[in-house]
Amino acid sequence: MLKAIAIIAIVLAAGLAGVLVFALTKPDTFRVERSLAVKAPADAIYPQVADFRRWTGWSPYEARDPAMKRTFGGTADGKGATYAWDGNNNVGAGHMEILEASGPSRLRIKLDFERPFEGHNTAEFTFVPQGDATLVTWAMYGPAPFMSKVMQVFIDMDSMIGKDFEAGLASLKKLTEKQ
Repeated sequence: MLKAIAIIAIVLAAGLAGVLVFALTKPDTFRVERSLAVKAPADAIYPQVADFRRWTGWSPYEARDPAMKRTFGGTADGKGATYAWDGNNNVGAGHMEILEASGPSRLRIKLDFERPFEGHNTAEFTFVPQGDATLVTWAMYGPAPFMSKVMQVFIDMDSMIGKDFEAGLASLKKLTEKQ
């Protein structure tokens, strides 16, 4: 009986070591990006993103906790605008600040997550005219600390976050094309 327990312990330790070693092979940074053509001019889409108060109309994260506490600060929109949230386990808590607002072509946002996991990333939106449409790209990138690399062994972050970006861009498209 003791021999069986020892064998199980060795197998589990070897498996854990394998996961940790495999995690070390993951990149030190990550990037998730999705794009969608929207049949509207960039100057009609840009304000929906540059004003955090308007995110309730299109962001997929806003509907996950209707009771989420939201705090807006800084400027009303554009550079210096801030937004903090504190919600249930589906949205966690964190804050954002617009660092660069080159309207209507680009927004760069400092994005800090406090829970369920700490993370310090950059979100970026670009708006590129293409005939009668605008190619809107939503990207998030940042460092991948060791615990993030361990999670990546089991979870495809690009697929998980990418689905949210796709849903958000589709909502943004619907919102701005009907205006």
